[in-house]
Amino acid sequence: MAATPQTDTARPWYASLPEPKAECGALDNVEVMKMLEATTSGDQKAARKYLLVDVRRNDWEGGTIATSINLPAQSLYQTRPIIYQLCQQAGIEQVLFYCGSSTGRGTRCARWMQDYINEVGDTKMKAAIVRGGIKGWQKSFGAKMIEGYEERVWKDKAQ
Repeated sequence: MAATPQTDTARPWYASLPEPKAECGALDNVEVMKMLEATTSGDQKAARKYLLVDVRRNDWEGGTIATSINLPAQSLYQTRPIIYQLCQQAGIEQVLFYCGSSTGRGTRCARWMQDYINEVGDTKMKAAIVRGGIKGWQKSFGAKMIEGYEERVWKDKAQ
């Protein structure tokens, strides 16, 4: 049996999950680039106190910001406790989320993560959004610091 395409009347993927309550910060891609450069190059690498999380699933193509891990938005809510535990053990202070444009999934996931951080009473760790997402990153920097960069994908998206 063929899968039925999702229509406008279908429930969104997040409909069965709680609405996030927390607000969270946002970083411009220029700020994130500086953080990446400080922790990935040179003899005097800065201590890495952040984690980049790409929450795309079906549209995960064209590359991802260097050092990001892919945790699709559709399963992120349920995995927040283990993400938090791993970040805490690694000394992570900021968990930075992005998707295609960081106006939907990235924001929702960052706020869910901040909800969890607040629930456990952690005042040191913060969740934030990378403004503009991967599209804004590519527009600002081209292929710089994008792992798996596929030029043809970005040409197709520009049209």
